Amino acid sequence: MNKLITDFKDIDQLKNISKQSNDFKTIQISLAGRQVSISYFKTLIDEKLLQSHVILQAQNRALLFELRQLEDIKTWIPIDDVEITDQIEDIQAKLLKGYAIVELDEHDRKCALVNVASKEGLRKNNNTENEFSVIGSKIGFVEDIDTNISLLRAQINIPNLIVKEITIGSTSKTRVAIIYIDGVTNEEHVQTAEQRLKQIDFDVIWGTSVLDQSISDNSLTPFPLFLTTERRDRVVYALINGQVAFISDGSPYFVTGPTTLFDFFLSPEDYYLPWILGSFFRLIRIFGVIFSLFATSMYIALTTFHYEVIPRNLMEPLISSRRNVPFPPIIEVLFLEITIELLREAGARLPTKIGQTLGIVGGIVIGEAVVRAGLTSNILVIIVAFSALASFATPIYIMSSAIRFLRFPLIVISALWGGLGLFIGVGFLLVHLSRLTSLGTPYLVPIYPLRVKELKDSFIRPSFQFLNHRLRYLRPKSLIRYKPEQFRRKYHFDDE
Repeated sequence: MNKLITDFKDIDQLKNISKQSNDFKTIQISLAGRQVSISYFKTLIDEKLLQSHVILQAQNRALLFELRQLEDIKTWIPIDDVEITDQIEDIQAKLLKGYAIVELDEHDRKCALVNVASKEGLRKNNNTENEFSVIGSKIGFVEDIDTNISLLRAQINIPNLIVKEITIGSTSKTRVAIIYIDGVTNEEHVQTAEQRLKQIDFDVIWGTSVLDQSISDNSLTPFPLFLTTERRDRVVYALINGQVAFISDGSPYFVTGPTTLFDFFLSPEDYYLPWILGSFFRLIRIFGVIFSLFATSMYIALTTFHYEVIPRNLMEPLISSRRNVPFPPIIEVLFLEITIELLREAGARLPTKIGQTLGIVGGIVIGEAVVRAGLTSNILVIIVAFSALASFATPIYIMSSAIRFLRFPLIVISALWGGLGLFIGVGFLLVHLSRLTSLGTPYLVPIYPLRVKELKDSFIRPSFQFLNHRLRYLRPKSLIRYKPEQFRRKYHFDDE
């Protein structure tokens, strides 16, 4: 049975598991000669409110009055939302909503719950910028690490969400938070990530992407071995599946792992749509990436070495489009591919409105000009345009960049040896992918090694009744996420 939240017997047990997180704090203050304990998650509360309205007010009142019971503290604090209870369920729920636990006696089961919750992190401008969502949540992370942890705790509202904080950077002294769910995430993954992060010897940590590259299993690969995201829902999905997440202060991007190749083609929108539509768009996304990777290299192989396999109906328009082109196909393709990359880079560096205009106008003008000048064929312009468009189907930008890069070696090897060279390139690519790992997990799983049961959420997005199990290749401690109940839908015309 899946049981993420422990059935705590008393407040001490709740505090013990909460102490595993570095953002859980307990302070002791003296009021009228008695020791008072205040416990809270610092990422969920407003510390100024705690100091001015709770601690300072209580200390001032203690100079004039005697402290006998918790009810006295309730009357001293100028906050309306103060509750005194001994119910562990209420204490746990309120603690994770930004309340502070005030205890007068360690042996007393009762405590005061004071609402000092922070409203930060829910500002109007923390939308995602690079991972835009048409439907669903648009909450993104910001540059403050405490705010980001607060956003996660608001979605994963259990004390088992553990936050371990370390400091990296001999000059910057950057705070880095390692986040996972106790009782779900495999401890080996947590220990491996923590050990690699602690071994980083940098002077300044510029952002989370620096950490990503520093702890990768293999640095000699263009493929990203960890998933970098600014979306809260994507990080939450990774955590509940048993992955580890970490983030550095000053960066709005989380890094999650271990990661497989399929994770870069999944979009949170797949789960917001009906499963049939989500599966259809996921297949379109995967097909688009394959087309983007091989389209131009196949064009070179066919027009240079294997023109006999081109259908006769297609041969005539192809010959007529290349009749006035003085260059071989590889020069054509490289010219257009580099032009597309220049337009893309220029559009990304310019202000938004100017960049969009440059991309559209520049693409139309240059494409029309090179065809009229006879520098390339109009069929190749169409293929390169579709290839560039398909590369944007990948939800993660860094994977899209890797696909764009890999097109060039495939183009060169296809120009040298044609179809044989293309097959050799694909073979090297598959061997390279099969040797990659992320925190020790094979990069191509569940295809290699083959895990038939894990294929259910790879090429297609199944119904939620089949998504109740976590992925076994992550080796989670708890396999079951939830238990969908079977029920019969009743309609108004059904007989009672």
